[in-house]
Amino acid sequence: MDQQVTASDVVKLLSERQLTISAAESLTAGMLMSELASVPGASKVLLGGFVTYATAFKTKLLGVPAELIASAGVVSEATAMAMAKECRRQTGTDLALGLTGVAGPAELDGQAVGTVWIGLASSTGQVARLYQFDASLTREQIRQAAVAAALQMVRELLFD
Repeated sequence: MDQQVTASDVVKLLSERQLTISAAESLTAGMLMSELASVPGASKVLLGGFVTYATAFKTKLLGVPAELIASAGVVSEATAMAMAKECRRQTGTDLALGLTGVAGPAELDGQAVGTVWIGLASSTGQVARLYQFDASLTREQIRQAAVAAALQMVRELLFD
């Protein structure tokens, strides 16, 4: 990564391409959408999304199958992608992100603190990435790092 991508960069790129975005957030609990919404003009591109912090809400609000979560884990590629795809389907946006991970202070379902999966669903395809942030970071720093990684993923999609 050469330079950190900002929410302003992403809003500008989405606006230029007349694209919309949504997110289904777990560990970030709305931080990504809040960051995007802080940019003037964000209402043209940010339509909404979901905060599904509790595992049960991933199933209840997003329709992520409980069996998938039970077999793959709540912090997994499969869950992040299911969150992103269902968020995109329900909101009708051009692209959607699904963020799930472990901010700490303790591991979750055998996943280490700092483990984050981010799924990105768009009309051109789907991708999920695993991030392993330093476990010595604070909860807030891990959550902020996850938001920064999500913004970077969107920028890469829009530039590549």
